[in-house]
Amino acid sequence: MLSTLIRRNKSRSEMSFLEHLDDLRISLIRVVTVFAIGMVTALVFYRETPALLNMPLEWAKHPETSPLAFALSQPGEGLINMGELKEFTFMGVWKVLMYAGFGVGVAVASPVFLYETARFVGPALTDREKSGLVPFCGAALILFLMGAALAFYWLSPMSIQIWQHFAEGMKMEVTWQASDYYAFVVMMCLLTGLTFQFPLALIVLMWLELVRPKTLLKSWRGMLVSIMLLVALITPIAEPVSLIVMTSVLFGFYLAAVAVGTVIVRRKRVARGDKPDPEDDDLPDVEDDSSYQDEPRPKPRKPVTPSDSSSAPAKPKSTPPPAEGDLSSLD
Repeated sequence: MLSTLIRRNKSRSEMSFLEHLDDLRISLIRVVTVFAIGMVTALVFYRETPALLNMPLEWAKHPETSPLAFALSQPGEGLINMGELKEFTFMGVWKVLMYAGFGVGVAVASPVFLYETARFVGPALTDREKSGLVPFCGAALILFLMGAALAFYWLSPMSIQIWQHFAEGMKMEVTWQASDYYAFVVMMCLLTGLTFQFPLALIVLMWLELVRPKTLLKSWRGMLVSIMLLVALITPIAEPVSLIVMTSVLFGFYLAAVAVGTVIVRRKRVARGDKPDPEDDDLPDVEDDSSYQDEPRPKPRKPVTPSDSSSAPAKPKSTPPPAEGDLSSLD
């Protein structure tokens, strides 16, 4: 069993349907195993992991220590004088450990997940498509890390400052619960990282020819509104600064995805022998129309109505002249 998990004894092109299912099960076991190793490692270093997740809170308290100090505002007195995070139940402490382990496990297992996905779908692709699979997985990992880093370094500290600003404006003293804070940081990073994957999803849809690049480009207004709503749902407080910045970044990804998808679809159709642009499939064939236009068309005849036929006088029938010597005409 352990040797099966480590290496494959048969080529995927020679596998049956049940063997493919078994190979999928092995891939899932590998991903879950790496995820579990990451969680156990976070639990072993339970002192260092919370210190790492506490960094957005420290940056919110002291913006001058943040790498993005220019993007953060000055905190209020209540946030500066806030003490350590508090937890009131034993299960809350366990939640803190689970959130920390979950975040580390996802970060460690994400490259393995991309590798197993590429390995599983690789035999069904052509050689040209396989050559683009590695850059695609690399772009997915980079975009995920970019989104998680943006949430960790900027969105989380800024959201903490805004929450505390509203609390002080309403004359409220907020006691930050540790489990709520760690859940907020971990979920913010994961959701933002997953949101940054949407341009790759658009490229896959265009590559499968389920949607056309020009169709996506024409519906840019609806896409802009959809991105804005998605950002408002992800960020805990949809304040104007984060809303504008996140919407601009994702909309730029959308335009870049349409440009890349246009090139990919054009190359795929040319290699297949079709027209480069999918929109040309809907146009009529010009050669067939010209052949019909060169032929002379018969002139339309005016239909004769019964009233016209009745108004015209009837012409008498002409009779042949009588022959010479015929006396019957004298009667």
